[in-house]
Amino acid sequence: MPYAEVGPGVRLFYTDDGQADDDQPPLLLVHGWGADSHQWSWHIDALAARHRVIAVDLRGHGYSSVPDTGNTPRMMAADLDVLLDRLGIPRVIAVGHSMGGQVVSILAVEHPERVRALVTLDPGYGMSASLARGFPQMIASLRGEDPHAAAERIDEWCTNAGTPDVIRRWHKRRLYGMAPHVLAEAFEAMFTGPEAIGVRPASDEYLARRRCPVLSIWADQGRAAWEAGLIDNSGSVVVCWEGASHRLHEERPRDFVQTLEGWVRRL
Repeated sequence: MPYAEVGPGVRLFYTDDGQADDDQPPLLLVHGWGADSHQWSWHIDALAARHRVIAVDLRGHGYSSVPDTGNTPRMMAADLDVLLDRLGIPRVIAVGHSMGGQVVSILAVEHPERVRALVTLDPGYGMSASLARGFPQMIASLRGEDPHAAAERIDEWCTNAGTPDVIRRWHKRRLYGMAPHVLAEAFEAMFTGPEAIGVRPASDEYLARRRCPVLSIWADQGRAAWEAGLIDNSGSVVVCWEGASHRLHEERPRDFVQTLEGWVRRL
């Protein structure tokens, strides 16, 4: 499997499947916090039947390098810009889940020429101030005596009674394989750091700078309605899959692929 050097001491693992489509840019699949590109195993075969599909392990995650510092969504987005240069890919349809939704949104804002369109899946932005009050304690626990247990407690929010056990187990195993400093640094950078865009109103101000069409799929009706009011780009669509958990695309892989394919065809 291929690797790409994207900066001093940073090498990204990625897979490259399917065939290029003259009518649409490749799909770039970006996983969430504490996961890796295996998260897309439920979807790659179906997507690669019609698209070139790049699935990447972000820095600090999976098989990619684990830097001592810089494990933030902004640095991850910068890495992706370099990766696309290495692959000779000028533009992509960028797909991101959770933290990956932040990463691809940053890529679209900071490197707008790179992103033809965005797909965000229960993205890690738009958190209310009341919810954010608990984040400092979560970050402290990620830097405490048992960071993996703390990460597992945080991850409980990501599932519900309908989440299959195999998905719960898959994510637990990956969390326990993560470097603790990456878990803490990335979580902090998403929500409480000086450049964090995960909490309103910082989310509103930053995401309003996106100029490409956006398909956003949420599990929470309130946050879906919030983003629908924020987006005015032609072709953008916001939907909510009520009853789904934060792992919505893993729980409903066929629905996700069909929704993405239908929207891409209409672009």
